[in-house]
Amino acid sequence: MSMSRRRAIQAMSLAVPALKFIPAYATSPLRPEIQSGPFKGTRESLKNYVIPQWFRDAKFGIWAHWGPQSAIEAGDWYARNMYMQGSKQNKHFIEHCGHPSKIGYKDTIHNWKAERFDPDYLLGLYKKAGAKYFMTMGAHHDNFDLWNSKNHRWNAVQMGPKKDIVGLFKKAAQKHDLKFCISDHLWISPKWFSTCKGADKDGPYAGMHYDGVDPQNADMYGDSEKVFTDLSWNEDGISTAWKKKWFQRIKDLIDNYEPDLLYCDGHIPFEEYGLSILANLYNQSAAKHGGVTQSVYTSKRAEDSEMGTCVFDVERGVVDSIWPRPWQTDTCIGDWHYNRDTIGHYKTPKTIVDMLVDIVSRNGNLMLNFPLPASGMLDSDELSTLDGITKWMTVNSEGIYATRPWKIFGEGPATTSTKIKTAFNESKRQELTAEDVRFTTKGKTLYAFFMGWPSTNEIIIKPLATNNAQQTGKIENVALLGYGNVQFTRNNEGLKVSLPSQKPCEHAFTLKLSGVNLT
Repeated sequence: MSMSRRRAIQAMSLAVPALKFIPAYATSPLRPEIQSGPFKGTRESLKNYVIPQWFRDAKFGIWAHWGPQSAIEAGDWYARNMYMQGSKQNKHFIEHCGHPSKIGYKDTIHNWKAERFDPDYLLGLYKKAGAKYFMTMGAHHDNFDLWNSKNHRWNAVQMGPKKDIVGLFKKAAQKHDLKFCISDHLWISPKWFSTCKGADKDGPYAGMHYDGVDPQNADMYGDSEKVFTDLSWNEDGISTAWKKKWFQRIKDLIDNYEPDLLYCDGHIPFEEYGLSILANLYNQSAAKHGGVTQSVYTSKRAEDSEMGTCVFDVERGVVDSIWPRPWQTDTCIGDWHYNRDTIGHYKTPKTIVDMLVDIVSRNGNLMLNFPLPASGMLDSDELSTLDGITKWMTVNSEGIYATRPWKIFGEGPATTSTKIKTAFNESKRQELTAEDVRFTTKGKTLYAFFMGWPSTNEIIIKPLATNNAQQTGKIENVALLGYGNVQFTRNNEGLKVSLPSQKPCEHAFTLKLSGVNLT
């Protein structure tokens, strides 16, 4: 079970055949049983975890945030908000489907048909755009498994598209030599989904409970008896039975699909159960790689990652400095789940490139979500955004992949804009311009990105001034990626570079510096 987007938007759909009732939660004791290996399910043992080289080198991944809520094409958190009287998604559901006391989220699942789903085509596009890893959703807060789940009847093989979405994406990732990742949003589902057990407070349906109270739907809607209309992101109110159920399902996912990365939409949940999931993931990987773990687990709680254990993930935000350990931003070009209202309002290629360069300069990776429509095929605006990223990476990726931070991440007017709350700060960030510079290194090579094209066709990299105490190296050659060698001089003002009359690409531009003691 996992936490997610603090957002909310809209909805739609119709009815699914009646399903045979299956008891929802095992009551027998469960001790977390995990694969043997170098790790135990304790924080002390997991301190020995080392982030694998592939993750540090990859820098850029693409995510398909896609599931039954995508059938509605009305944004994220639909399954929760459709049960909140007066919300935009509640009004949308009533208009298109009916009142949630008579028809509910379970009845919309059959509308997710995935009729144009072509994972091989999609991952071919993502590979061309420069992604080194790909992530599919495993289960969102709506408690629906996107794999052939042996512990949960509400899954994509039995319902909706009747396809093993996780398995098909894994096959395509292997074909295109992309690391394969899965996201888990499940831990908080009983609280998140508890709104389905409420009722309208006023109006013609006042007091009539929504369909979540029907015991035949208990294994879909969760075991919470309390309705959490004000959602707190903690484990209060989550039963031991649910924790055990979560452990069974996520272990099944790991054991059968062997992800290179498992993303947790929140902190490591449920202490013993959560830590055992990490140990199982890492031990499985070690068994395949000569005793050395090559898998990654992400947590949104910084403390989880500070002493080994896992990778820190920042939702829709950028950390304020160069972090000593690799970390990741996860963000989206629009809403997390597909939303027709955001078409034409996606992040631009420039915004994405600016984020990627800035994040990499601070020792981070970017995981970028392209939300898929109900059909499973990107819309034309998404394809246009992806094409812009592809063109930029074709010229500049040398300064991104397998790089490490320099002595400072950068300088310029926008460097102070990130010194705010880490998560959800992307909307408060200034647009980067030619006055902003970011740095990366690879071996003895220093890369300097200037984030806009100056009108004078000359750029001055001030941190590389000869009297700057932060660096003492000698610059012997400067090349502009996509063009070639360029003329330069250097003095107490900075490194002055003469630029060609034609830009080699759009957005950020990369200088490749070679010499002595530059890194």
